[in-house]
Amino acid sequence: MVSPPSVFLGLGSNVGDREGNLGRGVRLLGERGFRVTASSSLYETEPVGGPLQGPFLNLVVRGQTSLAPEALLAACLGTEDDLGRVRDVRFGPRTLDVDLLLYGQLVRDAPDPVLPHPRLHERLFVLVPLAELDPRVRHPRLGLTAEQMRDHCPDTSRVALHLASGARR
Repeated sequence: MVSPPSVFLGLGSNVGDREGNLGRGVRLLGERGFRVTASSSLYETEPVGGPLQGPFLNLVVRGQTSLAPEALLAACLGTEDDLGRVRDVRFGPRTLDVDLLLYGQLVRDAPDPVLPHPRLHERLFVLVPLAELDPRVRHPRLGLTAEQMRDHCPDTSRVALHLASGARR
């Protein structure tokens, strides 16, 4: 029997109880068939794009699932909805944002979800926690490790360890 691929999700929150929203999101994803096997630390990050808004807390989780990518995307969107995500402004404030970053080494342009996430290599708020969690995981299109992508990322936004969290592995 083939073991399921390692899947990486990025989670972020900048509305309400940010840390609580992330914790509830991880629990709800577990109820929907995504088993977390490791988690990065929490990072406070400045928003990238969108309107003026408060800072985010972000983390990346690694896990396994028997869900197909489409079903996992639906689970991510349902989790966001359950936590009150409002989609009225692109890149606007949100209680929870869940992005499917990597689904093993799967590469695809359609249907949704596009894999790997199309902006994965451009966002420090994802690359810093991903590189902490698994510095050697490779981007299946670029062939670069998370560590290499982080070190060469053009994004200059602030990403800082969230001191209240400590390590969450």
